Amino acid sequence: MGDAQGSARKVDRGRERSGCPVSRGPDGSWQVHGYAVAREVLRSTETVQAGLGIETVEKLPPRVRRPVLYQDGAQHREQRRQTARFFTPRRVDEHYRELMVRVADEQVAALRAAGRAQLSDLSFTMAIEVVSDIIGLRHSRPGLKGRLERFFPEEFGRPGLTSARGLYWLVRQNANWLRIHLADVRPAIRAHRARTRDDLISHLLSEGCSDAEILGECLTYAAAGMVTTREFICVAAWHLFTDPELLDRYRTADEPERLGLLQEILRLEPVVGRLSRRATAPVRLPTADGEATVRPGELITVFVDEANADPEIMGPDPHRVRPGRVPALGPSAAGLAFGDCAHRCPGASVAVLEADVLLSRLFALDGLRMAGKPRVSFKDDIGGYEIRDLTVAVAGRR
Repeated sequence: MGDAQGSARKVDRGRERSGCPVSRGPDGSWQVHGYAVAREVLRSTETVQAGLGIETVEKLPPRVRRPVLYQDGAQHREQRRQTARFFTPRRVDEHYRELMVRVADEQVAALRAAGRAQLSDLSFTMAIEVVSDIIGLRHSRPGLKGRLERFFPEEFGRPGLTSARGLYWLVRQNANWLRIHLADVRPAIRAHRARTRDDLISHLLSEGCSDAEILGECLTYAAAGMVTTREFICVAAWHLFTDPELLDRYRTADEPERLGLLQEILRLEPVVGRLSRRATAPVRLPTADGEATVRPGELITVFVDEANADPEIMGPDPHRVRPGRVPALGPSAAGLAFGDCAHRCPGASVAVLEADVLLSRLFALDGLRMAGKPRVSFKDDIGGYEIRDLTVAVAGRR
């Protein structure tokens, strides 16, 4: 589905697909474009997590426990094993579905009352409520959404000590950390110390984590589970609004088919477009000139959007939305959009279900329409996008 003449992508990252599975970047780093090689890199035990601000985390004192996103090896595997229970299909269905339905119904009611709304606001509220429940942030002062918006701004500067702009962002980001700690994380920690609950904060307390370590973990889950899900919901809605055939299929499908359709959109439009790894031992990669060896310490960047459109794996028309696609190598319906192997997003099933719970209710409204063209901006450090000004309106309203 989509433009018969070319790509159905809404998000133009301004880069042509490379004809080679592996290439070298201008800075000498390795760039992976093919799906099979990308999966090998992400599954390699001879690479570790890079990018995503890990350089800042590495400056922390050794005694400070790193958030799970920045861990590797045995420590990372053990933490993932211990927290896996929060994301099992049964847990998602039994513990989070009812919450998703309630929040989605509230968002739909707000839209009907106002006549129009920004989908980024509706979807962010949905994601915040669900992830807050998983984490255990149930004792926040009013205004969590605003605090998170400030912590994850659309335009973000690099903190530093050598310029006025750097100092501004350093002060601003430290102030944002403090706000979330005082208004959200500290009250939750106090409540969990008084009474243990079955959520992430109780787990972290049982592991002996400090308040600062719990704050870091909560913000990591906020970025991974709230911010990215907001964009996923927005890009999926954009496709449905502009493709009548796809929308009709979505409206008439049962839940498993709808979930597969949403994952196919995410395959085409991964929210995080680049994943980076650093080699800890020689890693061999196939290139156009034969096999090459990545030396220890060198950076490897996986271009997820290109790998997910690899025609050798995804079949014909990989730049179009084709629900029911059966890729070679048996990847998930979303390809590498949620990562792979040890660092695969644990909340993938949560994100897809909450997107469907909200969108299925929105598109059941009579006369729902998209008012105006959405605006796209980019996060260059992760090759990610943000969709704003996607205004949804209901019939009879201006």
